[in-house]
Amino acid sequence: MVQTYTTTWDLSAIFEGGSSDSDAFKQHLTALEKKITEFKDQVETLEAKGERSTWQWAKAVEEMQEISRHTREAGAFISCLNAQDINDHQAKIAGGNVSKLSSDFAAAMTTVDRQLLDFNDEEWAAFVNEPAMQALVFNLNERREAAKDKLPPEQEKLIQRLSVDGYQAWGDFYSILVGRMEIELELGGETKTYSVGQASNKLSSSSRAERQYVFEQLENAWNEKAELFTNTLNHLAGYRLAVYGARGWDSVLKEPLKINRMQEKTLDVMWDTITANKDPFVTYMERKAQVLGLDRLSIYDINAPLSTDVSEVSYDDAAAMIIEQFRQFSPKMADFAKKAFQDGWIEAEDRPGKRPGGFCASFPIKEQSRIFMTYDGSASNVATLAHELGHAYHQAVMNDLPQMAQRYAMNVAETASTFAEMIVADAAVEQAETDEEKIQLLDDKLSRSVAFFMNIHSRFLFETRFYEERKRGIVSTSRLNELMEEAQKEAYCGALADYSPTFWASKLHFHITGVPFYNFPYTFGYLFSMGIYARARQEGEGFEEQYVNLLRDTGRMNVEDLAKKHLDVDLTAADFWQDAIDFLKQDVEMYLALTENKIQSV
Repeated sequence: MVQTYTTTWDLSAIFEGGSSDSDAFKQHLTALEKKITEFKDQVETLEAKGERSTWQWAKAVEEMQEISRHTREAGAFISCLNAQDINDHQAKIAGGNVSKLSSDFAAAMTTVDRQLLDFNDEEWAAFVNEPAMQALVFNLNERREAAKDKLPPEQEKLIQRLSVDGYQAWGDFYSILVGRMEIELELGGETKTYSVGQASNKLSSSSRAERQYVFEQLENAWNEKAELFTNTLNHLAGYRLAVYGARGWDSVLKEPLKINRMQEKTLDVMWDTITANKDPFVTYMERKAQVLGLDRLSIYDINAPLSTDVSEVSYDDAAAMIIEQFRQFSPKMADFAKKAFQDGWIEAEDRPGKRPGGFCASFPIKEQSRIFMTYDGSASNVATLAHELGHAYHQAVMNDLPQMAQRYAMNVAETASTFAEMIVADAAVEQAETDEEKIQLLDDKLSRSVAFFMNIHSRFLFETRFYEERKRGIVSTSRLNELMEEAQKEAYCGALADYSPTFWASKLHFHITGVPFYNFPYTFGYLFSMGIYARARQEGEGFEEQYVNLLRDTGRMNVEDLAKKHLDVDLTAADFWQDAIDFLKQDVEMYLALTENKIQSV
């Protein structure tokens, strides 16, 4: 059969040639470097002259937004090149140049931040009332408040310069190490070498012996490189802590909470409510173990299919299903997804040499996105595809907003993606033709609940405890393994037979430099989207406009205000979180009822 949709993306539509050697890309970087130099000279001249003209500084902010668009375009392109081919050395070199330009730009922005801080109340009122600034009042106030919490501009500029070969370099080094890892697996009588991403996909095998074997091989591989990853993690954390200490920040959560525009009270209430409601999800895991004929699940069983006869979903069928199910809620969302498939926005081919995981990269100048994953036909892969399309749609509805107002935080970014995932997952359960099919689909949904409530929780517990110990010095490999396993046991309520001590090494999110504490925003987005999804089910297509309006506000409101305005709920109270979890408990009840006969026959 001829495949309708290609599984490789088109990067030539972004920069002709589609590689780091593209003349168009090189010209973009040359022009960007010139823009940054001119911007730096412009703001430093204004500062040296003691220029207080609000019009002049408003013009500088407009230029700052334009440069931000071009920087994001270059950064997204490099991310795509590095992901599609981990051995693309030219892309790594070009990525270093982009990092340098980004650092230079960030340093120049500190001059703007200093001016925002220096305006007196009267000047500030005049500044935010400049025509071009009126749509950016929230974002400008946010930058002004953030500047108060930082060091003098010259010191912040130095931090930016040092981060290129310090902080960011350790993150890059981790990616290089993982990219070079090869996992040798003997499966089906054939021995082959796999990338980490390809090998990880084998953990969804219907054969428990195969899952266990692949898991053990992966654990061995991470253990072999553990000392190297101990270095990357310790030095990343050490750099962060040194910067936080210089700024006088006591809590390692200060930066991630600021980035995610949320209060610590909201975070605490969310985790407390989840912890108080884990029992039904432990019961689900116990029932799954019974269905699989096990005393207890191991960590590699959580996402295991319940049947050995698991049909794969072709890429074309996955695309058709996603488009159809999006259309039940939002015709605009469905049309958008169809365009993404048709225009080659998605890199899904299952081949060696790709980095593990999935992501969505947005290109603000071209007003397009690119989605990266490795598709192997599993139900979880279909969910990932819908998830990343949700990210792309979120960006699409914000393309006409000022650049500064488009920068939404990770926690609300995960709202749109998880919402898209739920549309597909729920519709699939409702349309299932047999109980067997419905059980498998419910199991896939519930395994994601476990991921957000337990897996992500273990990451959060590990990271908070690791940072406390790192303040006192380097944390050893053996201690990192202990901290990880302790966090997993606590988060999973001791329900598993085996855990993954090396998870701290294998999870890219612990080593990412762009966003600290790359964990709790996932769970926030998951539960926040449940509240939105429940509302959407009640109101049907009539909710589409309200949903789009909420997404458009994600880059210009704190999450507590966003929830109050669009959902009329208080995120600092347990009620919202409890309602969202109660909505998910319905899946547990249905699953237990449908699997009752299965355990009686085991």
